[in-house]
Amino acid sequence: MKTSEKIIGLKTLRENMEKYIREVNRGKSFTVVRRSRPAFKIVPVNEWGDEGVWETIADFSKDKRGGIPIDEFLKELRKANKKNG
Repeated sequence: MKTSEKIIGLKTLRENMEKYIREVNRGKSFTVVRRSRPAFKIVPVNEWGDEGVWETIADFSKDKRGGIPIDEFLKELRKANKKNG
C-alpha cells in the first residue's frame, strides 16, 4: 500500500463523503473496508485518461491557413504508423 493511501471504513466514507472527495482531489488514495475486509479503492482520476502520455503523430500547428495537401497528410500518418507499428 502506498504511503499516501489510508484505510477507511465504508460507514466513515458515507458519513464524510465530501471530505474524502476533497482528499482524493488532492491526490490521496483510500482503501475502503466493509466488515474488516477490503471492499474497493478510491484513487484520483486522471482527467484525460491518458496517464499523462501524449505523443505527437503529426504537427499541423504551423500549417498554412488553407491546410495541406492530402498526400502530405497521408505521408505523415504512414510515418507515424511505421514508427508505432
